[in-house]
Amino acid sequence: MRDAAVKLALLPLLAAQGWRARKTARQLPEPDGPREGVDGEGPPLRLLVVGDSSAAGVGVAHQREAITGRLVQALSQTHRVAWRLNAVSGATTAATLARLTAEETGPFDVAVVALGVNDITKGATLRRWLGLQRELCERLRDDFGCAHVLVSGVPPIGSFPLLPDPLRWVLAEQGRRWDRALISMLDEMEGCHHVKAAESLDPHQMADDGFHPGAEVYEMWVDAILEQMRPLL
Repeated sequence: MRDAAVKLALLPLLAAQGWRARKTARQLPEPDGPREGVDGEGPPLRLLVVGDSSAAGVGVAHQREAITGRLVQALSQTHRVAWRLNAVSGATTAATLARLTAEETGPFDVAVVALGVNDITKGATLRRWLGLQRELCERLRDDFGCAHVLVSGVPPIGSFPLLPDPLRWVLAEQGRRWDRALISMLDEMEGCHHVKAAESLDPHQMADDGFHPGAEVYEMWVDAILEQMRPLL
């Protein structure tokens, strides 16, 4: 209750800080490189990566440095990977569900999901976000054939240099609360797995805009995904 009262009192300042952060943020492009392909030799593996600008690889120059490229590089050492990236900057969970309905047919074996920050910054409630995350996981599992859905945890928003305090503190606390709720939900869903994000990041690990991952963060993120994924394969 005390935290809610503090946030309410800060609301005008938080709104002003959010507006200024959006206006002054450096707009980084999505990286060059293919968004689908087939690589490697071995047992077949059909991979879908879906999500927002972080899934799209914003913050690095080429897809080989981003999450999909790094995943494919690692998995293609042991599998013939047919892969596809479906991600766009600014995507929310609701928009991603609509995009999958319009653009994907599947089937896939494994999906990696990266969503949440835009839902937070665009004012979604926790209850609605969890409902949409559940729907997304169920769609990927039941309609697109994914035996496993690996859902990336909410990143440490408190480590984003772009955001001033107290906005950064408020969003970081919200992100931690949402991630705890996400873990609880996924624990009850067959075939759905939470991938823990880093607890914190140094400014030099972030992209130049102070908001997106840099190459080192993508490498850490893929290591965490592979740690979860490899035993499942």
